[in-house]
Amino acid sequence: MSCNNNGKAFLVGNKVVVILVFLLCLVRSSESLRPLFACDPANGLTRTLRFCRVNVPIHVRVQDLIGRLTLQEKIRNLVNNAAAVPRLGIGGYEWWSEALHGVSDVGPGARFGGAFPGATSFPQVITTAASFNQSLWEEIGRVVSDEARAMYNGGVAGLTYWSPNVNILRDPRWGRGQETPGEDPVVAGKYAASYVRGLQGTAAGNRLKVAACCKHYTAYDLDNWNGVDRFHFNAKVTQQDLEDTYNVPFRSCVSEGKVASVMCSYNQVNGKPTCADEDLLKNTIRGQWRLNGYIVSDCDSVDVFFNQQHYTNTPEEAAAASIKAGLDLDCGPFLAIFTEGAVKKGLLTENDINLALANTLTVQMRLGMFDGNLGPYANLGPRDVCTPAHKHLALEAAHQGIVLLKNSGRSLPLSPRRHRTVAVIGPNSDVTETMIGNYAGKACSYTTPLQGISRYARTLHQAGCAGVACKGNQGFGAAEAAARQADATVLVMGLDQSIEAETRDRTGLLLPGFQQDLVTRVAQASRGPVILVLMSGGPIDVTFAKNDPRVAAIIWAGYPGQAGGAAIANIIFGAANPGGKLPMTWYPQDYVAKVPMTVMAMRASGNYPGRTYRFYKGPVVFPFGFGLSYTTFTHSLAKSPLAQLSVSLSNLNSANAILNSSSHSIKVSHTNCNSFPKMPLHVEVSNTGEFDGTHTVFVFAEPPKNGIKGLGVNKQLVTFEKVHVTAGAKQTVQINVDACKHLGVVDEYGKRRIPMGEHKLHIGDLKHTILVQPQL
Repeated sequence: MSCNNNGKAFLVGNKVVVILVFLLCLVRSSESLRPLFACDPANGLTRTLRFCRVNVPIHVRVQDLIGRLTLQEKIRNLVNNAAAVPRLGIGGYEWWSEALHGVSDVGPGARFGGAFPGATSFPQVITTAASFNQSLWEEIGRVVSDEARAMYNGGVAGLTYWSPNVNILRDPRWGRGQETPGEDPVVAGKYAASYVRGLQGTAAGNRLKVAACCKHYTAYDLDNWNGVDRFHFNAKVTQQDLEDTYNVPFRSCVSEGKVASVMCSYNQVNGKPTCADEDLLKNTIRGQWRLNGYIVSDCDSVDVFFNQQHYTNTPEEAAAASIKAGLDLDCGPFLAIFTEGAVKKGLLTENDINLALANTLTVQMRLGMFDGNLGPYANLGPRDVCTPAHKHLALEAAHQGIVLLKNSGRSLPLSPRRHRTVAVIGPNSDVTETMIGNYAGKACSYTTPLQGISRYARTLHQAGCAGVACKGNQGFGAAEAAARQADATVLVMGLDQSIEAETRDRTGLLLPGFQQDLVTRVAQASRGPVILVLMSGGPIDVTFAKNDPRVAAIIWAGYPGQAGGAAIANIIFGAANPGGKLPMTWYPQDYVAKVPMTVMAMRASGNYPGRTYRFYKGPVVFPFGFGLSYTTFTHSLAKSPLAQLSVSLSNLNSANAILNSSSHSIKVSHTNCNSFPKMPLHVEVSNTGEFDGTHTVFVFAEPPKNGIKGLGVNKQLVTFEKVHVTAGAKQTVQINVDACKHLGVVDEYGKRRIPMGEHKLHIGDLKHTILVQPQL
């Protein structure tokens, strides 16, 4: 038996052999789709050139390749659809692929079909963030990169993925909040580093499995609100907010995650486009944080700041401004069109282009794209996508991210013996694609909430509304009738991409249309307990349901991924114990009337209430970090922790290092952070209930009120740990508190300081005070 050029089998033996060899042909056919890249052993044109020699240092190989390119060839490689260089055997390459929570076909770099009909679609990031499980985040990244490598080997994907999105969820109306790890910069930073490590791998020698990209840098969290869009928005941000909120996840992504790329955003920051800001790009990302990789624009950002923001007078000036600021790659054609003109006008030199190209080519070399079909991932293929293990991880991620917000009278979990008939009602009760949110690909398969609940009970299904817009009440009667006949009622309500999405910010926080009326009427009609399940990325004001005694339980499922329906059902019927915690504050509707989305200030001032749990002091529907369990946990300190820390100064002769009498604080940059011990906290977590469960130990720090101007922080998260505790057992979690890293605050000038005085640590209901004082 053999394969012809179309991958078809010719019969020379029995039928079993035909089938086996046909399957082998399919695999070989998918692998042959990837065109020969430079340095492939089969490519006799270039394999002997120096940039193809794997035993030569990468930086030498890069310079050798750059030296062989003409100016025009270099310029055509400054854009996402990089052009081929046939004379060197180099094929074209599409840089733009996405992998926010699974390999996606949103960008042109990946496509599904043939041997790769889909990929594992994990819960949307905001849901996974609610697990507060760093090892889970990294494991998801590892699985996604396995599938990405397999698709690359099959010729249907690239190796550069412009994920994750680590912007801060500053405003609850933001349509893209679903893509982020939430409102806390520490959580976002830890998510960034964990997911990036999973994607990029931990191979020795600076090698990459795939190249991740943290986006959108920086202060980007408005898409289209009240006539203001992201292309024209000038984010006015203080140095204080930039340093202690907006830039924190990106610094962590680069410094701790070692990400291979950062994407600059559409918006301006303080009057300058981020993709043309040398201080933000060259000086901060590459200078201070030491990025080992490339900087890419959000798609058409250079065109936007020329044609829409009118930042420069000519397109050549725009091209020069971006490259000189530190941009290495343009998503869009702008640099391919206007860079040569910028060189001819003396606005750029060829060396400026060489520097940008060196950064992108180095990443390709680290990925092994000039090594031929070699490396530890060369054997990954269709069999490594949508595996049972990957599907199980998607289900487990949903289990860990779903948050129980209300459980009156321990109404949950339901019993399959007592609740044999369940009414499943609502516009999101039998959805598929809604569960995977945006920037998703083609899922391996779906289990809807209706399908999941049907595994436990007989179901009576009514949508109640025609879609989440719920513009009429025509279906309410049938929904009420179903609730009257059932032993329990599950209402699956909320949002979808028609309400919140990229380019689509919300105007309010209430359930859309007549959804609230549907919930209330069904709750009145139901003869059994009513469980409200919410799908959404952003928070929803469901005060009505929280206060309604007829609504027994509320579950936030976020966008729970391809297995979301199974996870929801497992939690409702007690096969899984919810352990998720909210990664964002749920505000009441009247909050948004006080806060324009265009105001970037984090801190409260006058009638302005501030943003996120760190600065906002007003009423909430549910607070950051809130989430119930079917069991109960208590905390205690297993050992007596330190009650005092002495901070030594690195240079007593420096005026900047001496204790400032007005603020009673010391600059971290002038502190000898290695001279004093870390303070270990041994937190004993006891499971005092009847269910095994997972619990998140949050450690918050409340700084002393000692006169640092504009501090305004209520408390801030120091760190968190996820722990599994069986019923009746105890687990001890050790958390090391570092004064420089965890007890510092940022002053009005953007400088990090350690306030002297009493710092209060909050661990659940526990409080511990540390006196920090200078060692003179």
